[in-house]
Amino acid sequence: RRRRGGPALVSSPDEDWVAPLLKVQQKCQEYRGGVLVGDLCEDLCVAGTLSYQRCLYYERGKKVLQADWRGRPVILKSKEEAFSSFQPLSLPDDAAEDGGQDFPEAELLLVVAGEVRNALGLELPNGSLGPLWPQRRGRRWLGQLATLWSLVQQEEFVLFSLLQDLSRHAPPVLGSCGHFYAVEYLAAGSPRHRALFPLDGAAGASRGGRGQAKAISDMALSFLDMVSHFDDDFSHRLHLCDIKPENFAIRSDFTVVAIDVDMAFFEPKMREILEQNCTGDEDCNFFDCFSKCDLRAHKCGAERVNSNLQVVCDKIFRHWFSSSLRTSAVSASLQLQLRDAVQECADPRGTSGSAPGAAPDVFWKLQRLLQATQRELQEAEK
Repeated sequence: RRRRGGPALVSSPDEDWVAPLLKVQQKCQEYRGGVLVGDLCEDLCVAGTLSYQRCLYYERGKKVLQADWRGRPVILKSKEEAFSSFQPLSLPDDAAEDGGQDFPEAELLLVVAGEVRNALGLELPNGSLGPLWPQRRGRRWLGQLATLWSLVQQEEFVLFSLLQDLSRHAPPVLGSCGHFYAVEYLAAGSPRHRALFPLDGAAGASRGGRGQAKAISDMALSFLDMVSHFDDDFSHRLHLCDIKPENFAIRSDFTVVAIDVDMAFFEPKMREILEQNCTGDEDCNFFDCFSKCDLRAHKCGAERVNSNLQVVCDKIFRHWFSSSLRTSAVSASLQLQLRDAVQECADPRGTSGSAPGAAPDVFWKLQRLLQATQRELQEAEK
């Protein structure tokens, strides 16, 4: 339950090309045999319009691949390498014998809703399961059920599917083939970038120090928008427990997108995760989500004591605003105020001695200072 460390594992050059191609061949055999289905399988296995490019990440079975889909770069993801690695859906013997054709849809709905509840900790209305639902029954119905079951066992797929019409800060699911699902390709952030995120092609970012300062303020405002959105716009708060540049990307308009949400949890699931036995506060740290230990009961509190905003300030904003913005277009006094506000947000105990969560008013202070930064940059362009 402690904080993760070390670099992601990327496959060797030999495996990078040979092994994935063998897996594609196996997947296509399973598709032709009706074992699995998906709206991208025809492109992958018949038309050849979905082609593997390179492996981006491989660790403990999780694979992230870059592919070309009809001339468009996409990402293929799965938390397990093989379709057979997922727990199969258990059907009554008589239902399995006829290919699942007589398995009542109401029962299937209950089973899928139960799996979603286990994954997200949420009770969802039936209508919200639409993006996860199989197509009409036919000769591939059993393959549809097996494919559906492999996908709903992947929390990130479920979360992306449910958010795709609700959030501009999550990538939509473009399709799937078996247990692999596709999302748009966006270049992830990295500590190696001066601005944490690659700014090639981003509007106006190439105009020297002033352009980069404008890009950083735009991205920071989008991070604030994402924090507010995840805190307030759903029935339950969405907690991000692994905040680092590599788990986000930006679009050309500087919208921040959460591209890796394996460690994102709605409030009910977050409380379940945090409420563990403990002997001290350090036992109550679940990656970037903290609670406190009740030393009398030796139990972690179910309520998170830090916040998405505080961790964004610590892991992202400190990098941008702990020093000057490398441009004289923003006044020194404003840059100093912004640096102090980020410090207050990231480490509220260091400024007020209060509880670990960032004070609510620091959000509005940061937003006001970033908007003032943009105004000064715009005035300097005139």
